[in-house]
Order: sequence, then structure tokens, then C-alpha cells
Amino acid sequence: MKFHRVSALVARHLYLYRRSLPRIMEIFYWPFLDLVIWGFITLYLAKYQPQVPGFVTFFLGALILWDMLFRSQQGITISFLEELWARNLMNLFASPLTPGEFLAATIAMSIFKVTCVSVVMGICAWLFYGYNVLVMGLWLLPFVFNLVITGWVIGVLTTSLIMRFGQEAEILAWSMVFLFQPISCVFYPLDVLPAWLQGIAWMNPAAHVFEGMRGVLSGGGSPVVHLAWAGGLNGALLIAMIALFYKTFAYCKREGSLVRVGE
Repeated sequence: MKFHRVSALVARHLYLYRRSLPRIMEIFYWPFLDLVIWGFITLYLAKYQPQVPGFVTFFLGALILWDMLFRSQQGITISFLEELWARNLMNLFASPLTPGEFLAATIAMSIFKVTCVSVVMGICAWLFYGYNVLVMGLWLLPFVFNLVITGWVIGVLTTSLIMRFGQEAEILAWSMVFLFQPISCVFYPLDVLPAWLQGIAWMNPAAHVFEGMRGVLSGGGSPVVHLAWAGGLNGALLIAMIALFYKTFAYCKREGSLVRVGE
């Protein structure tokens, strides 16, 4: 893997943001809008349900962390779609660029987007609602780290599906992550799910992160067990998704369908 090829691809995507208002809105405006809408809904619910402890803390914390996962996934998937829309995939892979270097560049873009979104939502939550995301303490770091990796897992899976099935699968770039939201237990504890669905949710790394977050905010103790589960699942799933990406790329290259992706 060559750093100069990865950095060149990252620079190519960063240049797209210089004079593109829609792309800038994707990073700053939409996360801000999510925070404002859900923040006011949370304040309204807390006003009429004062018996629920830490209502605002739970909801705003969960919203910020979920948006980090979502932007992490979008950083990978949208970077791939940018190349697809520009009919640039063939040009890229006709160069010495390897699939691993391409993935590394999209992961770098994902980190860039997550960083921007984290700063914007953290500052706005503090200014509008007096909510300090750092209330989670040092546990915030492993929470964010695991959610970012979960976003990568979903992003690489989505990219592989779009590469394999073409334009008809592009909708997955925005919808795939929401298929996992019900079993991620973002705004409610895992034990409210039906028993059969709890077993499925237990295999979702994001569910362990949000369970751990609620435990920390409610003073319920250390989330080490949940973090261990999240880390182990993320490691196994990320390796599996990268292997799927390589297999899909090899199939598309062998069948000549890489040229026709997006057409």
C-alpha cells in the first residue's frame, strides 16, 4: 500500500468540497438540523415526563453517537458513489491504485466527516441545550471508536453491493444503515425488544455501545463487557466485509462489469 496514492485520492475528494454547497451541507447542515429537531422533541418529552431520569441526557447522547455512526458509513459509501457518478472507477483501477488503497482513502474520508460532524454537534448541543457530550468521560473514546468501525462495516458492505449490482442498488447508500437502527437500540434499552430479536441485536456491535452509554449515564457501572463484545464483533465483521469487498471486486473485474457499474 502506497501512501501517496491514498493521499492523492483523499485530496481528490476534498477538492470537491471547496465550492460545493450541497456537499458542505451534508457535513454541517443536516447533522445540525437533526440535533435541533430531536433536541426540541426531547425537551418537550422531558417537560411532560419528569419522572424519567436523565431523559435529555440519554436522547441527546444517543443522537450524537448515532450520527457519528451514520456519517462514518456515508464517508465510505458516498466516496465510492462520487467515483461512480463521475464514471471514474475504470480510470482509477486502470492506474496502479489497489482495492486496499481505495478502501484506505474512503476510510480517511470517513474519519474526516466524523470529525467535522462531532465538532459541530458537540458545540451545538452545548450552546442550544447545555448538554456536554464529555459527561460520558473517557468512555466516550471507545464508544466513538466502536461506532466508527461499525459505520465502516456497513459502508464497505454497501459499497460491495453497489459494485456488484450497479445503479439499482444505489439507494442502499442512504437506507442500509437504517436497516440496522431497530436492532441498534439507539433510543431504547435492549430489553424492550422481543426475546427473539434481542438475540439478533446482541450480535450488533452498535447495540452494545448504546447499552454501555446508557449504563454510564445512569451510573450503572462500567461498560467493559459491552465494549469487549462491540470490539470483538467489529473486528470479525470488518475483516469479513473487507474480504467480501475484495471478492466482489475480483468478480466484477473478471466479468468486466466494473466498466458498467452505474450505467
